[in-house]
Amino acid sequence: MSTTQTHHPLWVAYGGGGVVGSIRKDDDGYTVTMAGADAVTGTYPTMEIAKSALHAHMSPGSDWPMFREH
Repeated sequence: MSTTQTHHPLWVAYGGGGVVGSIRKDDDGYTVTMAGADAVTGTYPTMEIAKSALHAHMSPGSDWPMFREH
């Protein structure tokens, strides 16, 4: 019997005050979750769209976050 592990890349978004959210790649696309949220914000077809969606859900006037892969 063998065990298969699937690695799903994860990017953490950092704003001026720390972690603001994350993006996880899976079979459905790029899933955005805001920091402290109980549910995902949405799943998007490309990383660029996911980044834009995450930024759009930040406080108005927020600078573009820095994304780091973990």
